[in-house]
This record gives sequence, C-alpha cells and structure tokens, in this order.
Amino acid sequence: MKFSVKALSKSTRARTGSLQLGSCPLPIETPSLLLSTRKGLPHYISLDLLPSLPSPDSHLFHISPLHFLEGLSPKTISTIGGLHKLLGLPDYGFVAITRDSIQCLPEYNSASKLGASFETPCGRLQINPAHYMEMISSMRPNIWATLADEVPAWVSDKRNKTSVDRTLKWADECIALSSEGGVFGAIVGGSNVNERQRCAGEIAKKNLSGYWIGGFGLGDSMDDRPVLFNTVTECLPEEKPRLISGLELPEEVLQGVAAGIDLFDSTYIYHITLGGFALTFPLEQTLIHSESRGLEDEKTKINLRATVYRKDTSPILASCKCFTCKNHTKAYINHLLNVHEMLAQILLEIHNTHHYLGFFRVIREAIKEGKFEQFHQNFVQCRREYLAEAAAICV
Repeated sequence: MKFSVKALSKSTRARTGSLQLGSCPLPIETPSLLLSTRKGLPHYISLDLLPSLPSPDSHLFHISPLHFLEGLSPKTISTIGGLHKLLGLPDYGFVAITRDSIQCLPEYNSASKLGASFETPCGRLQINPAHYMEMISSMRPNIWATLADEVPAWVSDKRNKTSVDRTLKWADECIALSSEGGVFGAIVGGSNVNERQRCAGEIAKKNLSGYWIGGFGLGDSMDDRPVLFNTVTECLPEEKPRLISGLELPEEVLQGVAAGIDLFDSTYIYHITLGGFALTFPLEQTLIHSESRGLEDEKTKINLRATVYRKDTSPILASCKCFTCKNHTKAYINHLLNVHEMLAQILLEIHNTHHYLGFFRVIREAIKEGKFEQFHQNFVQCRREYLAEAAAICV
C-alpha cells in the first residue's frame, strides 16, 4: 500500500491524496468512499453490474470479518486464497473493520479485557485479538484495522479511559500477530477530547500504515465532532491515510474532510436504498459559486414509493450517467417498489452509489481548486434552506 498527499486546502485541513493498493490497477483518489458490503459484495448490486459503477472510485470495499462467521471457516477461506479469489474480484481493494454499522454493532456493556463484544447475525459474540487475527490472516484484505473497544458518547470518563487502554493493548497484540496487509491503528475515546488525544498520540508512535478513527455514529452529536476530529488529526503524521467509520450524511462527510480525513466507511447508501429513496442533490461545480437555485433544484432525495411518480416517465436525474438513469424511469422503479420486487433496490443502489461517488469527486475538485471551504459552507446552507422550506410547505 502506498499513499501520498496531492493537494491541501488553504483554510482547512482538507486534502486530496492518492492511494495505491497492490490489487487495484489504478490509484484511488482521496477523499474516497468505502462501499458497504455484506460478505464482501454490495448489498444489492450483483457481480456482473459492478463494472457499471465509476472506476476506480468504486473499487474500495469495506468488509466485516464477522460476516463470515456464519459461513466458511477461516481455514477454508485461506485455502481458497483469501477474499479476492473467493469473491472473484482480483482488481478490488478490501478494507477490514470489525464493525459494519448495520448488523455487527459494538456492544460495550459486554466487552472485557479479553476482547470486544459485538451484536452479530450469529448472536452476541466476544472477539479477542487472536481470533480476530486468525480471520484477518485467512481473508488477506489490503487494509485492516486493529481491534477496538468502541463505546457510545454517553459513557463515563472511567469507561472511556478503559476503552482506550484496551484498544492500545489490543493494537500491540494484533500487530504482533500480523503478517501482511496495511495495518491501520484504531483510535477511540468517545466524546472525551483528552482520551481521544491520548489514544491518537500513542497510536501515532507505532509503526503503522495508517489510522482508523472509530467510536462515531454511536450517539455523538454533529456539533461536538469538529473538535474531536481536529484533536485526533493533529496528533497524526501527515503522510499517512486516515479512515473513519460512522459518518453517514453528506454534511457529516464534509466535517470529516475538513478535518483531514481521507477514507470514509459509510452505510448511507444502504439505508437510503432500503427506504426506497434516490439521491438527487446537485453535484454541479456551480454549487461552489453559490448560484441561486429554486426549491425544485435543491432536493436532497426523493421517495420513489410516492404515488406522484406512478406515471412519471423521466429518469431519476436527467444529468446522471448511471445505468439506472440511462435505462429506466421513476414510474418503473415506483412500480417495482410497490410490488416488492428486488430489482427496485438493485436499480436504486446503482444510482445512489453512482451519485454519492460523484459527491466525493466534487469534493476533490473543490479542494484542488482551493474552494473547499466555500463549497462546504454553500452546500450545508443550501441543504438547510431547502429542508426549512420543505418543512414550511408541509405545515
């Protein structure tokens, strides 16, 4: 794994970079999105439809080793040759993190000094460093994060300190048992600035390929995050990539980018798709220059289950180049959703993935042009104005 910083924002910590993984033929530009998967593949997009997604932006997958506990054994996966051969995806990069924010959620009350606890499809399980590293060694991901004791925002300072102590101890044990792949040190600390700083400082002293920032999306407030993000990134070396989990909304992603985070593990696309929604917020560069737009142009997403789309023969977005928008209409997807046909989720996930990857592309362009702060402010302001106007109409 090789990473290099390419451009820096003048007024924030935002940056663009290039991530080269051994299995990916082309470097992946950052900030970038990790596609959420279930057992190594996107939730609804089949293997034959993956080439329809933007390349190489769509070649980075998040996987949770816990997904494979109910299937093949680590020994069998290792014999096959790891995840790349098991899934038939030699040109894709896999990033292994225990948590997936959908099914495998950390259960802090059941964690102990022996290992982290997770709610999984197999029930509540405790995973210790030795067991975790057995799974990592068999799967051979390109990048993997050390085991962490993640806690929600409301725990006591004493529990926060314990989580940091355990995470640092488990990091040493995981590193000692590791043999290959890019190792990302886990950084936790909940909503405690001092514990975040302590954990990041200790992890930064270790010989690692990068850093995974955990513990977000567990009851914390968006207003508290910028301070926590900056506290962590200030302690980390500039030349190594930073990965974060738990940021879902575009506004949350922009907060992370402004703090200098490079990779985002997000389940936003999955939740939007599952609800029958299609992303429609504008991606044009003109947004950066704060051109005035009407309410119709400032939509964030549309609910394709609504009867208003029953006879709408237009694509989700006329300007979108994804497979769904080029071949299907809102009326067709509305029909599929209302008859509970799985093809609806397939077409929606293709569009939403294409659109969200486009959002990250626009972020990179804004940083390169030195306009990220303006883009960030205008994007958040436009979203707020639209939501306020929409709420007023509903009343």
